[in-house]
Amino acid sequence: MVADGAVPSAVRRAGERLRHGLGLIGPRHGRHVLSAGQLDALALPIGDDGVVAGVDTEGHPAVLGINRPTPYDVVLIGGLWTAQVLALRTAATGARVAVETGRPQSWMQMVHAMGGGQNGLSVYEVGRVPPQGASAGTPVLVVRDCGMRPPRGRVGSGPWQSVLTLLPYLSPVAPRLLRQARLAGVQRVSPDEAAELGRVMGLSRAERESLPALPDGVTLWCGDRDRQYVMTQPTDAETGLLGTPRRMD
Repeated sequence: MVADGAVPSAVRRAGERLRHGLGLIGPRHGRHVLSAGQLDALALPIGDDGVVAGVDTEGHPAVLGINRPTPYDVVLIGGLWTAQVLALRTAATGARVAVETGRPQSWMQMVHAMGGGQNGLSVYEVGRVPPQGASAGTPVLVVRDCGMRPPRGRVGSGPWQSVLTLLPYLSPVAPRLLRQARLAGVQRVSPDEAAELGRVMGLSRAERESLPALPDGVTLWCGDRDRQYVMTQPTDAETGLLGTPRRMD
């Protein structure tokens, strides 16, 4: 037999516990606490997806976080083949890709393969890229394939809109672009170019000396605090569309 005031009293006590954040008691676990010295080891993804650029020297996937809520500029000193693979894989994540190029014929096979520009990839003449309306739901990658001296773009990086600038070789504008970039990729270059890149990018002697001998499909990616050699391995579909890895176009 329960006293008349017992149930209301129990309800009031339960309400008080809920108001103070004390609901049902669950299993007991140790607290998730990091010391100040461990904070530098904590890394959280910025975007909600990544683009697999290839595999590192240990065979692990190397992922580029292209879709970000903050402006992100990437410079690739290398071949068209690698830029096109990255564009395909970025489009496969659900992002839209806008290509600004002086050689549209080199991109049209991709446009046709992806549905005539209606499924994530569009090609524009140099200086003709319209505003893309990037958002968290529709991130954008702008690929600038504008030769050795790309003009300043009408559409730059911004929230959820990254820009990848492709340079076939080291050019007079490369140092400026590299200083502005958050990420830089370098493929095989001449010994003189490697020496200049070593000075501009602060490469070690081993990294500098490796650049003239990099195989096709291998890129040295350099971020703020990380450097990694990555081998881009095409899928069967990518090989059928773009051919095998190559540095020269």
